[in-house]
Amino acid sequence: MSKATTLTEVITGNRSAPRALTYLEGENDSREVSFAELYERALGILHHLQKLGARRGDKLILFLNNNEQFIDVFWAAILGGIVPVPVALGISDEHRHKLLRIARRLGKPYLYTERRSLERIGSFAAQAGESEVYEGLRRRVFLVDDLDDISRAGEVQRVAPDDTAFIQFSSGSTSEPKGVVLTHRNILANCYGATEVAGFSERDVSLSWMPLTHDMGLIGFHLIMFANRVHAHLMPTELFVRRPLLWLTFAARIRASILCSPNFGYKHYLKVLGERPVEALDLSAVRLIFNGAEPISVELCDEFLTRLAPARLNRNAMYPVYGLAEASLAVSFPPLGAPLKTIALNRHRMSAGSAVELVDAADRDAVRLVSEGRAIPYCRVRIADETDRELPAERIGHVHIRGDNVTRGYYEDPAANAAALTADGWLRTGDLGLMHAGDLFVSGRAKEIIFVNGQNYYPHDLEAIAQRAPGLELGKVVAAGVRPRGGDAEQLVVFVLHRGAMEEFLPLAAQVARLVNEQSGLEVADVVPVKRIPKTTSGKIQRHLLEDGYVDGEFAAELAELAALRAAQRAPEPGSRTAIEEKLKNICDTALEGKRVGVHDNLFEIGASSLKLIEIHEQIDKEYPGRVDLTELFDFPTIAELAQHLQSKLA
Repeated sequence: MSKATTLTEVITGNRSAPRALTYLEGENDSREVSFAELYERALGILHHLQKLGARRGDKLILFLNNNEQFIDVFWAAILGGIVPVPVALGISDEHRHKLLRIARRLGKPYLYTERRSLERIGSFAAQAGESEVYEGLRRRVFLVDDLDDISRAGEVQRVAPDDTAFIQFSSGSTSEPKGVVLTHRNILANCYGATEVAGFSERDVSLSWMPLTHDMGLIGFHLIMFANRVHAHLMPTELFVRRPLLWLTFAARIRASILCSPNFGYKHYLKVLGERPVEALDLSAVRLIFNGAEPISVELCDEFLTRLAPARLNRNAMYPVYGLAEASLAVSFPPLGAPLKTIALNRHRMSAGSAVELVDAADRDAVRLVSEGRAIPYCRVRIADETDRELPAERIGHVHIRGDNVTRGYYEDPAANAAALTADGWLRTGDLGLMHAGDLFVSGRAKEIIFVNGQNYYPHDLEAIAQRAPGLELGKVVAAGVRPRGGDAEQLVVFVLHRGAMEEFLPLAAQVARLVNEQSGLEVADVVPVKRIPKTTSGKIQRHLLEDGYVDGEFAAELAELAALRAAQRAPEPGSRTAIEEKLKNICDTALEGKRVGVHDNLFEIGASSLKLIEIHEQIDKEYPGRVDLTELFDFPTIAELAQHLQSKLA
């Protein structure tokens, strides 16, 4: 790749390259955009942004679901020295609330979105008492629906390497989100370092379904690929969720050499794949499948590689990496072509400061970890103790990073910066890890974060949602991410202080599950009654003790009693269902396999995550095209209510 010093130089240098990127919208629906066309379109959009009043250094929130629209306006902002701020569209009110919180934090940002999304933000803002923030945004909004002429070019602005390129706000957070400020120097240092190790070149072909609001999607599979003139293919995340098998169908068709996915993507693909044969796929061109964004499951890697072996997928293509937004994405990569390197540790000897205790992988208390390689060029990693002093190898400690790719801090957030940066200039990642045989193994979390579906969620945010249930208050509810023995991903478990009868707890558990599911889009695996919330002498909740107790079966009797009560109290099904109810029930039963769904059951109480809602909505739309909007599943959360609503529309 060229030695550009800013992203502006990257797109300017690429405009004459005979290269393209491809948007895959459906099985037989794709659009190819040349680098030259991308540059011209970005300039045309920049003209409209500047006409609206946006100037160099201003912030522009990108609130879009369409990959092509996102890429166009992202580069328009870069060319104008305007700072893009990507925000995930989502489907719940909490996503809209997050947008308003970010807008308030930024001061007077501009907004680039579509009319329908703006209307939903307005409706939510009126209900949430955020009309003032919304009105400020509405005065500085450009609607992509109004983009009908891009023939006039905007004025390109000169930027310096240490100018802010864009701001990445923390994903999944429902309280005050933190904005990671990334400069042009940060991003390009990461591009150069990652390229040096992974060997990206114009000969590569990449494919990604990761959202462009996520650092792996935007930096890893757009910016780094674009800088290396890789022929990148972007697939909508929603399309992957609905039809995951298209992912590797596309990969075989385009002869992709670089793929990516966090744990949940591999799991989702395998679940839908089932027993289908894969011999017709030819994945022999794949040289790297990046695996990151959440703790990596060794067992899931093995299952995926074994299952896809008949498709000629190289077993050494799996590429476990470590990174985070604060590092402009990448921190460490393993050597190319190396097999997975794993170790097994005693799960009860993995706190900060512990000496590494290796055990047999078959041990009941074994936790298998995979090597995530060594620090890429322009980045350094160390393992430190509680006082920020470096620890020797074979000791578990806090993972710290520093280098040209590492952010200088969070947007106008002195408290977050003080908590994240050490006195000697290292950034605390919040992760725990160790150095073993020269490689980095990430072993857990020091900061309290729950990883679900490739996103980070803060427990206190989810607890704040649960506390909206009557009778719950601060300190009585604990959200935790728990990986059961033999599990390949974390589950969200909510522990609630309760000393009464199980019959009294049942409606509270249902309400907690519904609130968290509705507001965050996350499925709650269990709501667990506990007689005490363990805390330190200073009053800090000891989540790990509850997590360990859950894994060890400490609450099995209570959960079994709740399941029996739930079954006994289930409302009797009507003797006959309407034709619409029957169709909707079949759709929900298929999507929510393993869960019993009655026509009067609230989908959010039984664990219909946002991914499942998308799946359910797609099937409803096939049966009744254009009749039900995805957001209406929140308004009519039972099969009976939705059927009645649908009947009125059809009438």
